[in-house]
Amino acid sequence: MIRLVSDIHNCNVIELPRVHNRAGNLTVFQNELHLPFNIHRVYYLYDVPGGAERGGHAHKNIYQLIVAAGGSFDVILDDGINRKIVPLNRPYYGLMVVPGIWRELVNFSSGAVCLVLASEKYNPEDYIREYNDFLKYRKEINAG
Repeated sequence: MIRLVSDIHNCNVIELPRVHNRAGNLTVFQNELHLPFNIHRVYYLYDVPGGAERGGHAHKNIYQLIVAAGGSFDVILDDGINRKIVPLNRPYYGLMVVPGIWRELVNFSSGAVCLVLASEKYNPEDYIREYNDFLKYRKEINAG
């Protein structure tokens, strides 16, 4: 297990490179150049019904960059003590989420697309899916 003392202040919105063109804009992600991790998994959420929430978990070891590739949504970040809401609504801004942070995705606009770049392949053992388990985990790593 990674021993972190991360908090929501370690999660920041970063501006991604943009190439402007009359025919449409382009944003590129390259391992170790634009992100502080190598991308090992990419997925996206779409057709999220109005009022639905996604996320509702934390990761022990995975770093993620969350991007509103289309539309908008909010990300609620929680480190067990502090909470903040980060609105995402531009495809050239990404929210870097470090391990040990509870996240919830809410307020999806119609047609929103949430793109996630992750530092590791899917591993169910890396997930903390219950909030009370998350609080216990945070207490352990902060005491560590």
